[in-house]
Amino acid sequence: MESIPVEHGLILAAILFSIGLIGVLTRRNIVFVLMSLEIMLNAGGLAFIVGAARWGHAEGQIMFLMIITLAAAEVAVGLGLIIQMFRRYKTVDINVLSEMKG
Repeated sequence: MESIPVEHGLILAAILFSIGLIGVLTRRNIVFVLMSLEIMLNAGGLAFIVGAARWGHAEGQIMFLMIITLAAAEVAVGLGLIIQMFRRYKTVDINVLSEMKG
């Protein structure tokens, strides 16, 4: 069984990261911004996996587990903020965040 070339995996990771970055920069809905951040984190994890597979080490898989843990914490905090923002302002638009004080 042949493996996928490293270049293809890294190109896919770069494309996914670019899509996530465009989503973060252009979206006004905070839910879509969080989804774009998740895509960017997964692209970074994919790059770690591809690099580790190239050199035959397990550190890439360990880093991917840490990235998934970070993503889960980000989702928990982000959804808590979204719920609080929706309760207070009845919208999930990012521009409303400039009105928050505290």
